[in-house]
Amino acid sequence: MSFFNFRTIGAALMALGLAFAALAQGGGGTGHGFDPSRMNKSASACQDFYEYANGTWLKNTEIPAAYSSWGSFNILAENNRKTLHDILEESAKNTAAKKGSTEQKIGDFYASCVDESKREAEGMKPLVPELARIEKIKNVNDAQAQIAYMHRRGISVLFNFGSLPDLMNSSMVMGYAAQGGLSLPNRDYYTKTDEKSVKLREDFVSHVARMFELVGDDPDRASKNAKTVLAIQTRLAENSRTPVELRDPTKQYHMMNPAQLKELTPNFDWAGYRKSVGTPLAGDINVAHPEFFQAVNKMLAEVPVADWKTYLRWHLITEAAPALSSKFETENFNFFGKTLQGRKEQYPLWRRCVAATDSNVGEALGQLYVARTFTPASKARMQTMVNNLIAAFGARLSKLDWMSDETRKQAVAKLDAFKQKIGYPDKWIDYSSLNISRDSYLANVLRASEFAQVRDFNKINKPIDPIEWGMTPPTVNAYNSSLRNEIVFPAGILQAPFFNPDADDAINYGAIGAVIGHEITHGYDDSGSNFDLHGNLKNWWTEADKKNFDTRASCVINQFSGYEVEKGLNMQGKLVSGESIADLGGLFVAYDAYQKSLQGKPRPADVDGFTPEQRFFLGWAQVWSQKYTPEAARLQAQSDPHPISRFRVNGPLSNIPAFAQAFQCKDGDPMVRPAADRCQIW
Repeated sequence: MSFFNFRTIGAALMALGLAFAALAQGGGGTGHGFDPSRMNKSASACQDFYEYANGTWLKNTEIPAAYSSWGSFNILAENNRKTLHDILEESAKNTAAKKGSTEQKIGDFYASCVDESKREAEGMKPLVPELARIEKIKNVNDAQAQIAYMHRRGISVLFNFGSLPDLMNSSMVMGYAAQGGLSLPNRDYYTKTDEKSVKLREDFVSHVARMFELVGDDPDRASKNAKTVLAIQTRLAENSRTPVELRDPTKQYHMMNPAQLKELTPNFDWAGYRKSVGTPLAGDINVAHPEFFQAVNKMLAEVPVADWKTYLRWHLITEAAPALSSKFETENFNFFGKTLQGRKEQYPLWRRCVAATDSNVGEALGQLYVARTFTPASKARMQTMVNNLIAAFGARLSKLDWMSDETRKQAVAKLDAFKQKIGYPDKWIDYSSLNISRDSYLANVLRASEFAQVRDFNKINKPIDPIEWGMTPPTVNAYNSSLRNEIVFPAGILQAPFFNPDADDAINYGAIGAVIGHEITHGYDDSGSNFDLHGNLKNWWTEADKKNFDTRASCVINQFSGYEVEKGLNMQGKLVSGESIADLGGLFVAYDAYQKSLQGKPRPADVDGFTPEQRFFLGWAQVWSQKYTPEAARLQAQSDPHPISRFRVNGPLSNIPAFAQAFQCKDGDPMVRPAADRCQIW
């Protein structure tokens, strides 16, 4: 469970001036890591704290044209992006780097990406051999072989397959098969009948047709093929689970042996598939969504082979588009960037290539990144804060009046077993077998994708690697893995405004402290609470305690379901419940830890007229300053488990008595929920 949607991170160089100008408006801060010039002091903290803390920034800031949203995360990610850009430019210029070295691999990957003239000259030529494979398909068995081939190359088609810690035995890795095969964000985009959803599907079909034309289909054939793609994906979507349903881990575990797999999907050759992708032929597989595979089984018998070929061609084309010539990149962006997200223009080439290098060979690039940016002192200070927050959470567990001693004992044991990963991995991925050159960008992408996929498949039926990371070091994010019972903080987020050496403790505890508390609490949210101290899917609750927890979780769900994103579209309380529970618990825990840090010390002075307690909450609110395009807000509300930033600030704070006390808010103020409606779990 990530701290927020890492897919939306990123910034363009052209936006640097806008970002820093926005931060500097009205004075640019005080040197204490907090900027009062961003505030709208004419607003009431007790009416709308998000507006009070960020109103002037929100009013004066324009979303850069290449973005669907803009805020603190983007600004920090842009700083990281500049460092990565410098590293990659230097590496690309060093053509004498030793073959096989880290510098050679990242330099050649980046150089092949930014070589526009070569990509333009090649056009779709790098794709021709892959398209030829699909064209040779004669029957459904050939189509299945092609699906396996594409999966091994990392091209997502029909369903998802990979490795995952066994939910019931987290020390081992299992094969994991799940629903997939869609191009739009989730099933609702195919099934909803409101005007905007219908229009989006029409735009999608037009986009698919244009992409088919780019590979040589005449307009009539391209249009027919696009409708075929939508028809197949719609059928898959109709048999897929919703984003809310996907949040329940207790319903995602159905281990099946080869005989059971054959009974579930007699029309799909699992043995041939496993052999082709290179996974062990023996052993059970977790079929997370059996009803989806039953539908796939019927489709394999009913959908004509010619339609399968069209569907497979589409997935190849759309996933390769960002690595081809500009006409493919542009058409891909026009739909997925402009139409779906509301972005006005493409990221500049250098930024796209930095992101691609991080995505494909991220731990190679990350080694050079942490050498430049992350000090042992930063890691030590972060470890101290994490330990303080864990202690604060433990103290809260010991005082819960709704939890029995029997369950509390298990909760404390889970907390004591928490593992921490800070900054970067202790052992880096070995890329020695990955061939990277300057010959072809698409070839580099496909080889890197296959390297990652094969590496993933090779984990199946083996013990888990406890030191493995799920994010690269420059990532501006953090996560909790319930299956590993660990919290992870990449170096990328351990900078201002989250972790600021120039800020006083109140700001840092309200920012990175609440982030730490958030990740700790994820182990006890409505999903994480289903896993024990070993990371196994196991109920460690008494029946009465589980009922008490569910009642308190329902409070959060109901609160967030009431927030309106636009007319007719509210947040989905059940979708954002995990993140919202984690935010609420994280703030309680971070505030406790901050108060404990003050014991035995003189009370900190007010800064800019704000008390330490007020600065704590302002630190949280300013971290979440964010502007969205209407399209991006709509997309987040319908598909993302993280709430819109305004609700992410105001929602939890309106439940916290210490906030109301800090700003002298009264009963009846919008930022003070009535006592009977107030949500508190941890």
